[in-house]
Amino acid sequence: MTQRIEDYALIGNCETTALVGRDGSIDWLALPRFDSAACFAALLGSRENGCWRMEPTASVQRTSRQYRGNTLILETLFETTTGVICLTDLLVRRNSATDLIRQVRGVSGSVAMQTELVVRFDYGSVVPWVSRREDGRLELIAGPDRLILDTAVPL
Repeated sequence: MTQRIEDYALIGNCETTALVGRDGSIDWLALPRFDSAACFAALLGSRENGCWRMEPTASVQRTSRQYRGNTLILETLFETTTGVICLTDLLVRRNSATDLIRQVRGVSGSVAMQTELVVRFDYGSVVPWVSRREDGRLELIAGPDRLILDTAVPL
């Protein structure tokens, strides 16, 4: 479900931006530039328009967010009955590509997490072809658009 605009925080890298919801969902991301067609566009409709959710499986008791120092690195704390985790979100520019980095760090206790990645290029209208590369990463392609998911966690 799309959130109110005031429930989003902005991350960026001087070339593009993403909107991260209070619930840990990235509901807007246009790549490679701010004026490109979005690959996560749930902000315009529903999760079927593209989003990337990362959240605890247990009920969240409290959520707090802050930017790290004078940066656009967003840190979201999720407190559950079993523990606390910190979800860090940032966009970085590396060579000719933009990397969206999402890191989950345990703060206390034990918190099971879940993720859902729905990539829809061109504002939610194009479903990509998904394949697993030889190096284990997932590749999502539709025409000239391509995303690669690289994670240390088995999917």
